[in-house]
Amino acid sequence: MEADSFSVAARSGNVARLYDETAECHAEKLALETDGKRYTHAELRDRSARFAGGLQALGLRPGDRIALFLPNCPEFVIAALGALKAGTPFVPMNPQYRTREVAYRLDDSDATAVVVDESLRETAADAIRGVETDPVVIGRGDWDGEDGDGIADADRMFADVDGEPVLAERTDGDVAMQPYTSGTTGTPKGVLLTHRNLRAQSFMGFERTALDADEERFLSVLPLSHIAGFVNRTWQPLVRGASVFLRDSESWDPEAAMATIESKRITKFGAVAAMYVDIVEHDSFGEYDLSSLAESMEGGATMPTPVQETFENGVGVELFEAYGLTETGGGTHAGINATFGPRPGTIGQPFRATDCAVVDEDGETVSPGEAGELLVRGPHVMKGYHERPEATDAAFTDDGYFKTGDIVRRDEDNYYEVLGRKSDVIVTAGYNVYPGEVEEVLYDHPDVAEAAVVGKHDDRRGETVAAYVVPATGVSPNADRLREYCLETMAAYKHPREIEFVRTLPRTTSGKVQRFELGGRADD
Repeated sequence: MEADSFSVAARSGNVARLYDETAECHAEKLALETDGKRYTHAELRDRSARFAGGLQALGLRPGDRIALFLPNCPEFVIAALGALKAGTPFVPMNPQYRTREVAYRLDDSDATAVVVDESLRETAADAIRGVETDPVVIGRGDWDGEDGDGIADADRMFADVDGEPVLAERTDGDVAMQPYTSGTTGTPKGVLLTHRNLRAQSFMGFERTALDADEERFLSVLPLSHIAGFVNRTWQPLVRGASVFLRDSESWDPEAAMATIESKRITKFGAVAAMYVDIVEHDSFGEYDLSSLAESMEGGATMPTPVQETFENGVGVELFEAYGLTETGGGTHAGINATFGPRPGTIGQPFRATDCAVVDEDGETVSPGEAGELLVRGPHVMKGYHERPEATDAAFTDDGYFKTGDIVRRDEDNYYEVLGRKSDVIVTAGYNVYPGEVEEVLYDHPDVAEAAVVGKHDDRRGETVAAYVVPATGVSPNADRLREYCLETMAAYKHPREIEFVRTLPRTTSGKVQRFELGGRADD
């Protein structure tokens, strides 16, 4: 389907109506496949409607939160769609979370119910004991025995609940989902994404596409609990009437991904930079036929130029970068089908719905080529943070722009380059050093597989530039060689005076480097 194919009724209110109309047009087409399970669009629509009815039968009402503590599986998608239909905002939770992390999100979101996979029951049970709201547990899988007493049967709700299909009346401003920020710079905050936000992202997904929707076959390997995994790599394709091949994000296997692309003739693939590193460094890279790929996207972290070139040369498709945040409901910029095509090292151009500004410390707009904080505004930007009015006020300018906290540089053609987080800027001897600039130089050196740059306290300079480097396979690390290369390539004050070689870089589940784990500033 195309953006103008939807009815007037689907363009406001409950965003789930968008998918219902898609399912009507593509009823018998494959919608979702994973682990041997296959669902047509009609089946996905009907099962999610029955799940919504099950939520109502349990006493949930529009506005009640329902947490999803599930791995990447069809039931996550069914539950999310069902929650949208019931008007109960869903709170996605990463299956890697431990007891404290689960309890915090259940408590902070005031969750009325939580859907739990059998494999996560122990963590969930421990978390719920410390939660005041006492949420209803909807258990998926085998919950026989003492722990199963009083547990609602998720499997029945996913398949067999009787009753009429449900589509709760919602307004554009009502909350549709409540993901949480990663908490890399503080306490995780619940992000209020509305039906309007999700609808805007739905239509933004139509804006730059290389294929007819009927031919699109997406491989989804990112966590559904992450905004990109659900909105950009699952929800958007489903609303288009495309087919999604869902894989477990916790047991990431680069060879399995390549085998799936070959056997399923995948046309669109998206992953974080670390996954592309795994693919091109795998012994079997080049042995699989990946020629069906028409689009390959990376987001979440800096893409090493050598990795990008190796992938593009080996596959024959351009690898473009994209950018977005939890607070923007997904993507805001992309290199795909931008005016002059993808430009390595940039996140491309903003989507039409994204109004951008780049400003200095005083909030004044900077000229092209100058660094400044990226501000964004549009129908996809969040309503605010859950029960945090002060944080919400601080996140927006007086004229409604969201402060991303990212330092960028915009060129004359409106392409954007991300230099790093505002809080990560290193001030050394009075100079500002952006970690992304130094990392980009390091990535260009053949000895470097991955790199992360932070500021460390220095009595003389205030801060000194420190780099943590994962050496390329088969390379004997040599810090002096890298320092000399940096001095030849950039201003002396930017070069890393400290270089430490490490086996891996600490990352969040969405692929972002956790700089505070690297011995940077205490307030990072």
